[in-house]
Amino acid sequence: MPLPCPWLSLAKPRRPHYISRMSFSAYLVPIAVGAVAIVLVLGLINMLRGGSANTSQNLMRLRVVLQFIAILVIVGVLWWRGG
Repeated sequence: MPLPCPWLSLAKPRRPHYISRMSFSAYLVPIAVGAVAIVLVLGLINMLRGGSANTSQNLMRLRVVLQFIAILVIVGVLWWRGG
């Protein structure tokens, strides 16, 4: 007995190529922004507790580096998606 619709098939449907790009890049931006947020919160906690000034300085430097990386990731994702 033939299928009621000849265009239906039992083969697995293919996903468009942009879905794999979006799923990969959908993880990069939150990870980069989350890393910046974590270091920012750690720096604020250190400052509010009256912690070491050296630790605060190191956390600030790390935050600046992570912000730079996050900006590169965001720009890269926008370029990769073609936006």
